[in-house]
Amino acid sequence: MPHFTVEYTDNIKNEMNIDKLFEEVHKVLIARGSVFPIGGIRSRAIELTNYRIADGAEDDAFVHAVLKIGAGRSAEIKKEACDALFEVIKNHFSELMSNRYLALSMELMEFSEAGTYKQNNIHSRFKKN
Repeated sequence: MPHFTVEYTDNIKNEMNIDKLFEEVHKVLIARGSVFPIGGIRSRAIELTNYRIADGAEDDAFVHAVLKIGAGRSAEIKKEACDALFEVIKNHFSELMSNRYLALSMELMEFSEAGTYKQNNIHSRFKKN
C-alpha cells in the first residue's frame, strides 16, 4: 500500500494524460520516504462510460481519486500527503478545468490490516543492504 485509484468520465480521456498524473502522484508518495514503501505503491484508472452529472444539460466531467492506505500513520502525515496529492491533481487538471466544466475530488480510505491479504516480492528491490 498505498493504492491510488482515479475514476474519470470518458469525455476527458483524450485530454487528461493519465500517465503523467500517475508519475506525479508516485513522486509525492515516494518523497515521503518509509511512510509509503515504494514497492507497495500502485496506481490505476477507471474510465466511466455510464454517468450523469448535475442536471445533465452540459458536457460536464469529473475526476474522483481515492488513496487507500493501511492504518497506523498519524493524522498530520495523512493530511500532509493528501494535501500534496490534491495539489498535484488540481495542477494537473488546471488547464482542462479552465476550458470546460470539471469537478475534482479525492478521498482517503484507511483500513486495518485485519482482513487484508498481501504477498509482494517487489519490496525486496528497495530494501537497503
